[in-house]
Amino acid sequence: MKNKHFILLFAFALSFAFSGISQTKLLASEQQGFKAKVQKTAQNTKTIVSDFTQTKHIFVFDNVITSEGKLVFKAPNLVRWEYVKPYLNVAIFKDDQLLVNNEGKKQNIDLGSNKMFRSLNSLIVNSIKGDMFDESQFDLEYFKYGRGFLVKFIPKDKRMKKFIASFELTFSNATAEVEEVKLMEPNDDYTIITFHNRKLNTEVSDANFIN
Repeated sequence: MKNKHFILLFAFALSFAFSGISQTKLLASEQQGFKAKVQKTAQNTKTIVSDFTQTKHIFVFDNVITSEGKLVFKAPNLVRWEYVKPYLNVAIFKDDQLLVNNEGKKQNIDLGSNKMFRSLNSLIVNSIKGDMFDESQFDLEYFKYGRGFLVKFIPKDKRMKKFIASFELTFSNATAEVEEVKLMEPNDDYTIITFHNRKLNTEVSDANFIN
């Protein structure tokens, strides 16, 4: 049950829409230039504060569930996901711990004792920064489209594939920042998170990461 709970939270952290838009695969030389730009942006990112809109698309019911919230990130690995609509929920990733506050009901989950949990926690942090081009864990495809770049990640780990069929990160052309993420589940459900009002390297208090 804990595994399922964490995977669902992870799904919230990685979700973006990308369909019906003309895209072109990047050449090897273009991939290197793009990755270098993204990694430079990630290295220079100390904090992120951003609003987000999340939509969960359920294939079987042809239904869309919309949520709104706020993301706070502080280097090297503090993350706070706060949902404000339609319900109040907070998930904090801190020191190998997942701290959950579900409308006043609090729970602490130890991530450090499980290799897969540690790996997913690292992916959450790196996906927020955009620095996660790990070919040992993923098959990667790089594309250029109208307003930026898209990278498709297909997990190699069989355990992860049970929960995540693939996910995509969309980057802005100008700043190489992550703008969207799309998470595809094996049953064709998918989750989309779109970031807006994003602010980089502003003052962020550690009080944001206390449950």
